Amino acid sequence: MNPPVLLDSLATRSGLRWGVATLHAPARLNALSLPMLQALAPQLAAWAADPAIAGVLLQASGDKAFCAGGDIRGMYHSMQASGTGPNLEAQAFFATQYRLDHAIHSYPKPVLCWGHGIAMGGGLGLMAGASHRVVTPASRLAMPEISIGLYPDVGGSWFLRRMPGRVGLFLALTGATLNPADALFCGLADYGIEHAHKPTVLAQLVDTDWTSDAQQNRATLSHLLATHSCSLPASPVRAHFDQIQQLMAGDELMDMDARLRALLTLNSGDAWLYSAAASYAQGSPTSAALAFALWQRVPRMSLAEVLRLEYQVSLGCCAHPDFAEGVRALLIDKDRQPRWSPGRLADVSPEWIAEHFQPRHTGPHPLADLA
Repeated sequence: MNPPVLLDSLATRSGLRWGVATLHAPARLNALSLPMLQALAPQLAAWAADPAIAGVLLQASGDKAFCAGGDIRGMYHSMQASGTGPNLEAQAFFATQYRLDHAIHSYPKPVLCWGHGIAMGGGLGLMAGASHRVVTPASRLAMPEISIGLYPDVGGSWFLRRMPGRVGLFLALTGATLNPADALFCGLADYGIEHAHKPTVLAQLVDTDWTSDAQQNRATLSHLLATHSCSLPASPVRAHFDQIQQLMAGDELMDMDARLRALLTLNSGDAWLYSAAASYAQGSPTSAALAFALWQRVPRMSLAEVLRLEYQVSLGCCAHPDFAEGVRALLIDKDRQPRWSPGRLADVSPEWIAEHFQPRHTGPHPLADLA
């Protein structure tokens, strides 16, 4: 079998090397499996401790996707197998994934993430923490978890909260797709570069004098990438910013629900905004309430605290019906007719949401040591 992650390094003119990690499951759009995460985590740790490594390049095989998210089909089978008991597979997956996401956010050396093509869900969890994030004209980013009965995890509760205004809340509720200019505006990317220029960028990476000073290396990499910036299509998020603020105004989710649903009857001709509202209307009411509850809770929390909270909520989703039902409708039976429970936002009680936040692990929290 092919390894889920290809590990290599690039020798540079200075004698230092760049570690190269390539997600290698193009047939499933490089969706993250537990073996993939287990291959990445120790190698990134080893490169961080190796004085001969100047930085890390994180990329993916194929031209369609950097990473389309987590292996939710596998997660579905684990939910079916565990029933009402502990889901040990889900516990291992989320703990390993969130620990890796945290490690990238706090990595002591430059991390260049080449986010070409689709980057969604767990793919954004990897990309968001990199010090240098590249998108190309073909990049498409999203946190579409509302459509499968989950919520924007992998630190999404943290990085969506740090976007301009209430854009992050809008994206959490609608799963709207971002183009590369949106990604730059929202702070999910740092550089827009033509994918065809990647070989040139890598050749310059090799032909650069890197040092043992990580801060200097970050500055050098920033200068290198900035010379390749390309023009991008206009940002729909920027164009709709004021309207998004109005849609997400206030502190009552039911008010936002009404405003989003009203967009579906306006027939304004704005396909991007209509599609976002339609995704919200078709999505899980429980997911919407969870995303809003997290939005309210996390403003003063650290990334580590948010990931510990998300770990509990993700296991809560595995123990409640909508996550499995959303995956069934999308990937198993493929009828695209999920039967959400509850089916209306008005029927999602505070007690129901509180159940999703209850700890489901035994012993110390598996992410207790993250700082």
